[in-house]
Amino acid sequence: MAAALEERLVRRTVELCRIASVTGDEGAIAERVEAMLRDTPLQVQRAGLSVLARTAARPGRPLVLLVGHTDTVPAKAGDRGVRVACDRVHGLGASDMKGGLAVMLELAAAVGDGAALAVDLGLIFYDKEEGPWADSGLGPVLDEVAWLRRAALAFCLEPSDNVVQVGCLGTLHAKVTFVGRAAHSARPWQGDNAIHRAAPLLAALAARAPVEVDCDGHRFREVLSATLASGGSTRNVVPDRFTLNLNFRFAPGRSDESAVAEVRRFCAEACPASPPELEIVEVAPSGRVVTDNPHLRRFLLHNGNAVAAKQAWTDVARLSRAGIDAVNLGPGIAAQAHQADEYASAALLAESYTQFARFLGVR
Repeated sequence: MAAALEERLVRRTVELCRIASVTGDEGAIAERVEAMLRDTPLQVQRAGLSVLARTAARPGRPLVLLVGHTDTVPAKAGDRGVRVACDRVHGLGASDMKGGLAVMLELAAAVGDGAALAVDLGLIFYDKEEGPWADSGLGPVLDEVAWLRRAALAFCLEPSDNVVQVGCLGTLHAKVTFVGRAAHSARPWQGDNAIHRAAPLLAALAARAPVEVDCDGHRFREVLSATLASGGSTRNVVPDRFTLNLNFRFAPGRSDESAVAEVRRFCAEACPASPPELEIVEVAPSGRVVTDNPHLRRFLLHNGNAVAAKQAWTDVARLSRAGIDAVNLGPGIAAQAHQADEYASAALLAESYTQFARFLGVR
């Protein structure tokens, strides 16, 4: 029976991996997911390129959501196509997160009308997770679909090696610009090198250690990094502008406003004589740690998963902002996300399905 389950999940993952769905091109996979869900007794609805399904609501039963994104990052050099080898499903998005979608679809096929379940079940398949925060299809779904607001717990099936990852970091991007004066590089004293002006800030960044933050016994690390740099027009001209992208990853409990203030403070203290121009480009909030959620506790009692902090951003943050307790838990291999020739483990897929089925009460 275990072998048959693995085979079904591998087959579903392979089918999904063969449907191209790079961010912004999720139409075909949305159509296929909708068709598969309409073959079940679940109530199905479309919301743009997102697809939702649920069991009928029954009095006294909490609503639990399984949430997964249908898009992938673009293909990359080293990808070798979709195939199965050595208990692994290879393919773009296999771990992040078409293997998780396969588990969701297999559960959808198994729950029937949901009458025998321990909870009411909702499924969300949404688009554009890999793009900017503002573009994600999950935002409009949470804003517009009223029945989601009674959810007692949500599982984001992001790749986590079947470890329950609680909370998530917030993320802030800031454009920092140093302004100088152009000059011929043979006579740099006639100008003011904008790249050199950035030296104090770059040195402060290199010296800045991660800041550990404890959230309900789980350790998160706040980190600030330069991730992009641009400046100069030609090789023999001292540049008059130099721009950095700063990315601040901040712990649960810190507000967006506090994160902005921290980046502004850092830049001002690193360059007190001549602070750079600073523009906040994007802020996505952190996600709450919800280890006190009773339904999560029941899940852990049934399955005994390891629990860890999520040292990254996920849509747990968006669910938190909508007032829904959420955690990350998926069968994908975290270290395989966005890698060339990405793969998922058949054993982890089967383990994920079994854990959710046990918690839901699937017979």
